[in-house]
Amino acid sequence: MDPFVYEALPSRVVFGWGSLDRLADEVDRLGVSRVLVLATPPQRAEAERIAVMLGPRVAGLFAGAVMHTPTDVTETALGVLRETGADATLAVGGGSTTGLGKAIAWRTDLPQLVVPTTYAGSEMTPILGETENGVKTTRRDRRILPEAVVYDPALTLSLPAGLSATSGLNAIAHAVEGLYARDRNPIVSLMAEDGVRALAAALPAIVRDPADREARSRALYGAWLCGAVLGAVGMALHHKLCHVLGGSFDLPHAETHAVVLPHVVAFNAPAAPEAMAALDRALGEGEGDPALRLHRLARAVGAPTALEAIGMPADGIDRAADLAVANPYWNPRPFDRDAVRALIAAAFAGRAPSDPAA
Repeated sequence: MDPFVYEALPSRVVFGWGSLDRLADEVDRLGVSRVLVLATPPQRAEAERIAVMLGPRVAGLFAGAVMHTPTDVTETALGVLRETGADATLAVGGGSTTGLGKAIAWRTDLPQLVVPTTYAGSEMTPILGETENGVKTTRRDRRILPEAVVYDPALTLSLPAGLSATSGLNAIAHAVEGLYARDRNPIVSLMAEDGVRALAAALPAIVRDPADREARSRALYGAWLCGAVLGAVGMALHHKLCHVLGGSFDLPHAETHAVVLPHVVAFNAPAAPEAMAALDRALGEGEGDPALRLHRLARAVGAPTALEAIGMPADGIDRAADLAVANPYWNPRPFDRDAVRALIAAAFAGRAPSDPAA
């Protein structure tokens, strides 16, 4: 076996049906007394319900989180934090809300709790992506990692099937990059494979029956594993492209991951045979290579398969290619602007994934 380094991240996870009832205990366990509850505008009602459960432990509510964590929204939230005297944050929702909690933690070093209501998985990473003036930048730091995460599958029952599908595919993308990351290791690979396996089986079941409790539980379990994978290893071409596309064109985060993932897998497949074998096992029975099977999975669960369909302008393809190669992430297969442009163009049109260099 090849030598490796594995460093476990110090985040506490409470998982299971009814886990929300333990949230007050988790607040007390952190030694804080006045949490600022964070949410997006659509999640305000859920956040208010949870705030009522916590009673005097809540200092206030800020329901202004949005996609891609714009820095001006963070500054507004920091003003509320100071006004209320909060000594911790509690993010209720998906990646947008979790991102705001991370941005506050980066600036203040205050503790964070997260109650996920989607399958984003970002609550398990010490990674923060922020947008300013149309440019998205990322950083990694232990201060960004939430201290505690309470996973209650009951909170995902109201997540529409379509959003469940794109959110789950977003999580799968985290695990896929972990399988071929430069700093991958056997522990992360096991987590990645099982995370993909859980989500690939659960998402079609959720689309068939959004009230399927077992499928909801398996999907949330898979999202946790996939998020933990991303938190343990570095990112590669897929995440670079999604950061560029999301930050530059304000594309919906999860949908962008769902569209781009099969195309990056097709590009990286020749350079990552072990990762493709693990992905093939995780996706279960089916015909075709992993890239095609991921493309079919997205179609089967009703997720978008074209960047054009989620709002990207045709004249943005060249700009995205330029930005992707300007400050590239490590990738198992080297790439140049022509290869990246071909990949983006295929994803824009919604074509079946193939190696753009073939």
